[in-house]
Amino acid sequence: MKTLLAAVLALGLTAAAGAADETKLGGGVTIKDATPIPLIVKSPNDYVGKTVRIDGIATAVCAEMGCWMAVADSAETDAPTIRLKVEHEGAIVFPMSAKGRHVSAEGTFEAIGGADEHAREASSEHAKQDPKASTAYQIKATGAIIK
Repeated sequence: MKTLLAAVLALGLTAAAGAADETKLGGGVTIKDATPIPLIVKSPNDYVGKTVRIDGIATAVCAEMGCWMAVADSAETDAPTIRLKVEHEGAIVFPMSAKGRHVSAEGTFEAIGGADEHAREASSEHAKQDPKASTAYQIKATGAIIK
C-alpha cells in the first residue's frame, strides 16, 4: 500500500512540475488544432485575416521589448518561420528564455501594411537575425504557451 501511495504521489508531483514548466502569455491558446507553419508560409494570402494557431520552436525573440517572437516549424536551420507580433508593446512580453523552446501561439494572420510602423520595425529587426524571414506577413498574437 505504501508503494502504491508513493507511486501516486510521485506521479502527481511529476505532472505538477510539467505544468509549472509552461508559461501562458496573454489569452493562452484556445484553438484546438494548429495550422502547419509550412502551409501558411507556402500560401500566406490564403490565411490573411484568419485566426490561426501555430506550434513550433521559438528561434528568435525581440531583445529590446519582447514585442515579437519568431516560431519555426522545427529546430532545423532552414525550417519555415512565422513571426508573432503583439498588438501593442506590453500587452504580451515574449521572454528571451523562450528561444529554443516549444511554442503554441494564436492570433490573426496579417499582411504588414505600410502604415504599421511597429510591424515594419519588428520585421526589420527579425530579418537582421534571419535573412530569410518574411517582412510581409506576421501573426498579431493574442496568446501563447511556452513549454
